[in-house]
Amino acid sequence: METTMENEENFAEMFEQAYKEPTRMEPGQKVEAAIVKLTPEWALIEVGGKGEGYIAIAELKDAEGNLLVREGDKVRAYFLYTEEGEMRFTTKIGTGPAARAQILDAFKSHLPIEGTVSKEMKGGFEITISGGLRAFCPFSQMGIRRDEAKEAYIGSTMIFFIIECDRRDIVLSRKEIVEKERQEKIAVLKETLKEGQKIHGVVTSIQKFGAFVDIGGVEGLLPVSELAWGRTEKVSDLLTAGQPVEVLIKSLDWDNRRISLSLKDTLPNPWDTADQKWPNGSYHTGKVSRLAPFGAFITLGDGVDGLIHVSRLGGEKRINHPEDVLTVGQSIEVRVENVDTQNKRISLIPAEISREQDETAATMQKYQKQQNEPHAAAEEPAMGSMGEQLKRQMEKRNKIDK
Repeated sequence: METTMENEENFAEMFEQAYKEPTRMEPGQKVEAAIVKLTPEWALIEVGGKGEGYIAIAELKDAEGNLLVREGDKVRAYFLYTEEGEMRFTTKIGTGPAARAQILDAFKSHLPIEGTVSKEMKGGFEITISGGLRAFCPFSQMGIRRDEAKEAYIGSTMIFFIIECDRRDIVLSRKEIVEKERQEKIAVLKETLKEGQKIHGVVTSIQKFGAFVDIGGVEGLLPVSELAWGRTEKVSDLLTAGQPVEVLIKSLDWDNRRISLSLKDTLPNPWDTADQKWPNGSYHTGKVSRLAPFGAFITLGDGVDGLIHVSRLGGEKRINHPEDVLTVGQSIEVRVENVDTQNKRISLIPAEISREQDETAATMQKYQKQQNEPHAAAEEPAMGSMGEQLKRQMEKRNKIDK
């Protein structure tokens, strides 16, 4: 008897629950529900005792039109309205009449939202969120470089997080998203980039100490010393922002986020052919690049300097410091005495002194030849002739020194 009464009570409760009028849903109310059926136009979701909800199938496809879900998958959706007894939902934040409620929920739940950069304003950008709401994203929260062209972002649609939300203002940020994207790119590049590898990149900014180059989502530093084999006074003389370049990876330090690059190592090394371009005994015009107590450095070509030792600068006259006879930037003709490509050294001598020494040697050789000939003793004027030549050379040298 008691069992019969309990069954009747349970049946009454079940009957009452089944026919109880479902609770009215408010626009913007969030549900997590399973997809029970997919049609060409709609995804039907189970909303408990409230019945079935409809989501436009287009919301569940990617840019190429591929469906991203299957029957049985759970989705997060927001109630929009009821039309002809059918409850319509959306998976997009900030659409329809429920926009403000959805934005507040996205803020509390830290959900990403989509927005379009509509214009630049003081301190940041105005962002139009789907549904027409306006928000603000400071420059510091956009994840862009300081010297990057901000106007290039106008009209771009991006993903943001809400960091402030009240009745009047909505403030957005992309920093977390940009950092996540960067870490994903780093993970990929860690597997592909190697030291010594050549890679194409784009110059992102110019600094006094070098240039930053984007090499596929991360930036590396191209120091001024690695721009060219020759001396570089200003980085902007060789590079501009936005310029494509091929660089070589000198070092990778993922822990400290440091990537060092070289441009000059992708170019031919001038020292490889220095002994062919500046052979021993050849004459060339160079420029004084640096003066040191032990000598003067002369630039012969890009990345190649030779040295005139201080003892070779004055001929027979003693020189205390190269600056006594030379100045930086001065052009000077030199003769190559020796080329050491392995140690990257070229020994030089001023051409004028070299020619004087050659003339003196030639005169002495001629005199010795005359003295060794049998009839040399009868030719007294020969001695006088050699003495006169040496005297003229000395007078010429003294005049130059003065």
